Amino acid sequence: MDSVILDPVDLRLLHALHVDGRAPFSRIAGVLDVSDRTLARRFARLRAAGAARVTAVVDTRGLGHAEWLVRLRVPPAAAGALAGSLARRPDTAWVTVLSSGTEIICILRAPAGRPAPLASLTRHPRILDVRADRLLRHLMDGRWFGRTSALTAEQVAALRPPASDGTGPVVLGDLDRGLLPALAADGRAAHPSLARRLGWSESAVRRRLEALRRSGTLHFDVEVDPALLGFSAQCLLWLTVVPSRLAATARALAGDAEAAFVGATTGPHNLMAIAVCRDEDALYTYLAGRIGALDGVERVETAPITSYSKRAAPAS
Repeated sequence: MDSVILDPVDLRLLHALHVDGRAPFSRIAGVLDVSDRTLARRFARLRAAGAARVTAVVDTRGLGHAEWLVRLRVPPAAAGALAGSLARRPDTAWVTVLSSGTEIICILRAPAGRPAPLASLTRHPRILDVRADRLLRHLMDGRWFGRTSALTAEQVAALRPPASDGTGPVVLGDLDRGLLPALAADGRAAHPSLARRLGWSESAVRRRLEALRRSGTLHFDVEVDPALLGFSAQCLLWLTVVPSRLAATARALAGDAEAAFVGATTGPHNLMAIAVCRDEDALYTYLAGRIGALDGVERVETAPITSYSKRAAPAS
């Protein structure tokens, strides 16, 4: 990634795109009181530098898919290539390498009721060990504070897209098989460009995209490195919580400014979280003070995150 420094306009733009990843720059410009040309130029610069991109996230749970939290033990020299290979798979939601360089964490999607799709991983000569646990439920409704703190509540309300109509996920068809991967690569791809690429009419692409969003099947997210926002310490937390305190502990974590994700899992730990802090001192304070004081937490395993090969989290 090229050297990038975000200024207040960049931060407000990224927050706006978190609210509605496909909002026209003209609409965002009216809320931010910045010209649409300036915003388009800013986003093009960030995207070209690999600092930010808008991506589509499909509600696979609503479509009858389960999510598996997969931990892979690998030789340090193989971690980068393996993580990149996993990121290119359409059934992964995000892929990260931990600080030891010997472990990769990812989320795999598979039809509900079937085993995790691990056959290719267990046969891979560079993967030493594989563990898969079900990600039972997402327990965080909002977004990480660091990505969504640049706009006022009034600005967010002005940019928020129409709510889902409550019909739930739709049945995917032929158009979707090309449309969804294209939007995952570039969530802001224009309708004419999508139509030319997919061989469908622009009106058909526009109607389908709107239907997918309206039903809640399709969401948009912004991938951005927290370090660019001033947060250099990222850490995965696996917590073993007394079952009677699981829901309360999850709610408490989900309300923390440091929390980027909270989910319930099967396996030796029943709660997983991602904490993002300003630096290592702030992370220590969070672990020793906040996590250490949570009632019902019996055990905590931590692992700093080194890098991401795929940032998009599952829709929640």
